[in-house]
Amino acid sequence: MTIGWKLFFSIIPPPHYFGGIPCFFISLAVIGIVTYVVGEFANLFGCVLGIKPGVTAITFVALGTSLPDTFASMQAAKQEKYADAAVGNVTGSNSVNVFLGLGLPWLIATVYEMSSRPDGGGYYVPAGSLGFSVVVFIICAVLCIICLLFRRFKIGGELGGSRNGRTVSLVFLSTLWFIYIIMSILQAYEVGGKENWEGLTFGI
Repeated sequence: MTIGWKLFFSIIPPPHYFGGIPCFFISLAVIGIVTYVVGEFANLFGCVLGIKPGVTAITFVALGTSLPDTFASMQAAKQEKYADAAVGNVTGSNSVNVFLGLGLPWLIATVYEMSSRPDGGGYYVPAGSLGFSVVVFIICAVLCIICLLFRRFKIGGELGGSRNGRTVSLVFLSTLWFIYIIMSILQAYEVGGKENWEGLTFGI
């Protein structure tokens, strides 16, 4: 079942060739291609189930592109002496997604659209319900940081601790994710009207 992916990834040269530079850049290109494929499949999946693209993006696409970071952080937490690698992998990945993953495509789209317009008019794309999702995400992210700070001062580290402490942290952080997903879905479907409720039920 995975032979196709293995053949595709075989074009990546070993890291000991030329100091690992070709491996790094070709890996980035391959990751970009795979991310595009995952995004397209997720959009088709959401279209078949009648789920809005925005909801598909914050659920299936986000999971598909973030699960590798989860496993990488888990591996780093097991192998490293400190939690810097595990926490840094998550924060670094999200910073790349937000600053580079949004900024670079927006710059390219803006330059292309403005250069193709003879009147030189502005280029605008309405955010829709994105603003609400961003606010909810920021609130959940702040609560997550408070949780990490509490663990640092309470047990002396962001990761580890007693079994009960780990379980409580897991439940709390997972709850933050579910709150974000539920609030964003309700906002996307503008819950309140009968038609929107039917669309939400069918989508789920």
